[in-house]
Amino acid sequence: MTSAPLQGRVERLCAVGEIEPGTARRFALGSHRICLVRIDDDFYAIGDMCSHADFSLADGEVYCKEKEIECWKHGSTFSLVDGKPQSLPATRTVPIYDVHREGDDVVVVIR
Repeated sequence: MTSAPLQGRVERLCAVGEIEPGTARRFALGSHRICLVRIDDDFYAIGDMCSHADFSLADGEVYCKEKEIECWKHGSTFSLVDGKPQSLPATRTVPIYDVHREGDDVVVVIR
């Protein structure tokens, strides 16, 4: 989660209490498909599609300690910090988004 000034279009995803720690949830904002992950009180927003094949990352397992999410279909894991694949078969990075808490809401920045 970023604390820098937000630049871009700010969109509300959900209330903080709508996503449990250790889980992921998918959102669609126009052409942006976003996987929001909560680890403890931190939030991470990553592109929702695995770069290896068109499968939702939000359906995968969250690895809290590693700050990674696994594609449920082929097992590739992606860093929630920088979107880089951490295991094969994926080799391409997925986009990440600045995510911020505004009061009781979780918002993302679309650039």
